[in-house]
Amino acid sequence: MKLYLTVIGAAMLIFSAINIIFDTAVWYNVIIAVIVCTALQFALDGLIAIIINKLPDKLFGVNNPLYNVTETEKKLYEKLKVRSWKDRVWELGGLGGFSKKNLTNPNSAEYIEKFIIECNKGVLTHRLSYPIGFLPMLFIPNVCAFSIALPVAVVNLFLNILPTLVLRYNTPKLQSLLKRMRRKAARLAENNAVANLIVKK
Repeated sequence: MKLYLTVIGAAMLIFSAINIIFDTAVWYNVIIAVIVCTALQFALDGLIAIIINKLPDKLFGVNNPLYNVTETEKKLYEKLKVRSWKDRVWELGGLGGFSKKNLTNPNSAEYIEKFIIECNKGVLTHRLSYPIGFLPMLFIPNVCAFSIALPVAVVNLFLNILPTLVLRYNTPKLQSLLKRMRRKAARLAENNAVANLIVKK
């Protein structure tokens, strides 16, 4: 969280300074525009998250092909060394009632399945934020739409891409874990059924 706030704060200062130096608008209007654009990004991202969180879990199920992670993607995430920096990425799932920062109940198949569903919800939330983050450009007049709203939207895009990569990196590992747990449960159920049959005989 501290890293994200640092990036956002630094970006706000840089964008403000550049626009003031190049006199794109009166200095106080520049500062107001930067603050408004940043606040709009937070508001839009939050609104998208709320809407997605209200959708039924069945739309984000483990077997939904829309959220399959391809082998090409897996190789990309390895090249990007996602594993080495993923824990530094801001994770706000806890605000919606389900934190994806750590596995708190790794021995529960139901919990792992819910974790995957929440990952899929997160992926859709961040992906929708990519284009929607550019909407503030419509509300900022004149050159500031390109000198302020556009750079702020690009930062927002970057900050949404990072958690998308982390979620997509984690999902196949969770799916593999869930499959192993289900196979183990199926074998256990089969053994119990055989044992009960023997006892009855």
